[in-house]
Amino acid sequence: MSGHEKRFIDEAFAEDWVVPLGPNVDGFEKDLEAYMGGDVEIAALSAGTAAIHLGLVLLGVGPGDEVMCQSFTFSASANPVVYQGATPVFVDSEPETWNMDPRLLDKAIADRMDKTGRKPKAIIVVDLYGMPARLDEIEAVARKWDIPLLEDAAEALGSEYKGRKCGTFGRFGALSFNGNKMITTSGGGALVCHTPEQKRRAVFYATQAREPFPYYQHEHIGYNYRLSNISAGIGRGQMMVLGEHLAHHRRLAGLYAELFKDVEGIEYHGNPSDDFDSNFWLSTILIDPSKTGGLTPEALRQHFAAMGIETRPLWKPMHSQPVFEACPAYVNGVSGHLFARGLCLPSGPWVSEEDARAIAAEVCLCCGKH
Repeated sequence: MSGHEKRFIDEAFAEDWVVPLGPNVDGFEKDLEAYMGGDVEIAALSAGTAAIHLGLVLLGVGPGDEVMCQSFTFSASANPVVYQGATPVFVDSEPETWNMDPRLLDKAIADRMDKTGRKPKAIIVVDLYGMPARLDEIEAVARKWDIPLLEDAAEALGSEYKGRKCGTFGRFGALSFNGNKMITTSGGGALVCHTPEQKRRAVFYATQAREPFPYYQHEHIGYNYRLSNISAGIGRGQMMVLGEHLAHHRRLAGLYAELFKDVEGIEYHGNPSDDFDSNFWLSTILIDPSKTGGLTPEALRQHFAAMGIETRPLWKPMHSQPVFEACPAYVNGVSGHLFARGLCLPSGPWVSEEDARAIAAEVCLCCGKH
């Protein structure tokens, strides 16, 4: 917390603006618009999942449609496709960014059209762990097939690709302010739009799709997805420390990268080139047991857990999840390899440089023991 959150919350209580509208909601949206740049319009919502869902609603995704989805991600990237009665079609990753492989996406779309006779309705690309996808190449594929792109930047607030903020690519972008993200509203998200009309429609659907009548008239299915004025107040205070949080995560990432650079069998996941500027929401490593004397990610996770230090496996790919086992998938083995070899290291605002050095030293010690 920045210390400023309470001031905005107190103002909301003093003015009796507690519900999902009010000056904090408006102010938070304006703060985000100024930060994201590129002439965007922001609709503050209750969750990043709500943002993806509303993006699909606005793109007209419905029953019988297919949506191309990144497989290597959290389930919230794909669940809203099912909310709409559509089918996610999973596409594997490329090894440098760990995000959707543009060439495999292109082949998958061609194959879906050959098999179904219909074009997929949308593409959802993810900027995983804050690392931007190859967004220009993904956009080129989307343009080639004339399929709208939705960028899931839930983990990538502050990340940039070729100098442009993640979340501003494609037709819509989704942000998350969950409790574990770069900044938080306790729970919340936002849909990044590119026109006032897109935002107007998003807010319409997010407030139960109530038509402008003196009585309650509904001609579309709506949702209760708007962010509360209290939560938005937390967000306004958090915007004041966003720069500090980004600097911290990037500083830790640089430190981890330096500490692991000469460690046999440990590979830190950094920016592939100067085109990519990750926020390093999470710091991640790959472990090669053949070079660490048999040390596996799970053995290391359990070792740290015994010390009271939380680490986590990388996301299990969606095409491997039981809930999506019937969905089409175009797999090249990359995400499966990453899931088997990867581990997320502590990297939040309370992790000091001294902590990072101790964690890296413990990893090296475990490699030596094995």
